[in-house]
Amino acid sequence: MAKKSTQTKSKKNTSKTKTTKNNKPKSTSTTKKAQPAKKVAKKTATPISKEKKKIKLSNTLRDKELVDIIVKGMQEKKANNITILDLKNIENSFCNYFVICEAESKPQLQTITDSVEEFTTKKLNIRPHHVEGLQNAEWILLDYLTVVAHIFRSDVRNYYQLEQLWADATIQHINNN
Repeated sequence: MAKKSTQTKSKKNTSKTKTTKNNKPKSTSTTKKAQPAKKVAKKTATPISKEKKKIKLSNTLRDKELVDIIVKGMQEKKANNITILDLKNIENSFCNYFVICEAESKPQLQTITDSVEEFTTKKLNIRPHHVEGLQNAEWILLDYLTVVAHIFRSDVRNYYQLEQLWADATIQHINNN
């Protein structure tokens, strides 16, 4: 009688096993288990605190004061057609106010710019965050973040027509002195 040899065939496992710190096997198979969806809590509008209202009011007052100082700086050097655009109620506006004026020549443009910077620095101790357009001296922009002053040469102002571009803004024209 011949002996039967019993051989066991091992099946190949497609998933690999790793051991973790606790020496427990961890499966790293390629199939993922579906996880339950997380519930997102609805956010309710929180009322504005009294502190936030005070800060907002003080910022509004500061902006108005800055606008007044910019206008005085423009008037000091005989700027023409000074206009204030109130952009606070316009959705997605990047500042609260535009103060726009024009000059007849490049030297007057530079003089008005210097005057506005001098007035804001002396009276409010605020310098512009960014100044643009000094090279060409056709449209100089003084960026005070919440207030932007635009000083145009007359023909350039007529070309760009910012007042029409921001027609939804509240527009206030300042009389020349």
